Amino acid sequence: MKFRFTLFWIFAVALCVLGVADQKPLRVFIRASAKTHGPGQHDYPRFLEDWKKLLEERGAVANGALRFSTAAELGKTDVLIIYASDGTNINPEDRSHLETFLRHGGGLVVLHDGICGTNTAWFASIAGGAKQHGEMNWKTGLTKLHFEEHSHPIVQDFADFEMNDEMFFRLQLAPETKILATSARTTDEIVPQLWVMEKSLPAGRPFRAFVSLQGHNYPSFSLPEYRRLLLRGIAWAGNRPVDLLTKTSGDR
Repeated sequence: MKFRFTLFWIFAVALCVLGVADQKPLRVFIRASAKTHGPGQHDYPRFLEDWKKLLEERGAVANGALRFSTAAELGKTDVLIIYASDGTNINPEDRSHLETFLRHGGGLVVLHDGICGTNTAWFASIAGGAKQHGEMNWKTGLTKLHFEEHSHPIVQDFADFEMNDEMFFRLQLAPETKILATSARTTDEIVPQLWVMEKSLPAGRPFRAFVSLQGHNYPSFSLPEYRRLLLRGIAWAGNRPVDLLTKTSGDR
């Protein structure tokens, strides 16, 4: 009887520990940069401030900077968001820190120009896709997101919608990439615009990456459908229920 009671006590404590872990706030770091482009476009500093506040209002712990996160900052982060000019141009030291973060199971979210730069092949291997500078591979205007894979929790219950933004094409995609939404560049060319990837780096734990190519025009982040999509992607990348950041808001 005493042995059974001891086993029950150990099991109960374990459940309590797991419950406390599940209740820990999602820790997010936003890697932004100086603003580029015209008014209302590529406003990375504004996103940093607005989304730190937005995420904290929804129970997350949000930090960030107009630079890449340090190793110490990544050590206290569950999800790294990259919304910055030429986001794939990461110096060797920061690249090593990022790979260590991913080996520990950290989540990665990349928005718009965060997939652009010159380290295309490497970045595609950790984010699922990237866009090479020096090519004509973008188009601005009305963009319709067509959802391809409704079984994925991020896009469940989503209907196609349009936004005045920018689409990218001529992308380099990793084999593990799972496309969630596409857009038509021409009547004959359908291009991925939203995807996820789950993989492990050598000697590492599995990690998740979520990528959305929109975000050229800052008003896009105020669209209820798009904001809900991003909040779900952030929660999913952090291995949390997808509606963690939307269930107490009007984004459902």
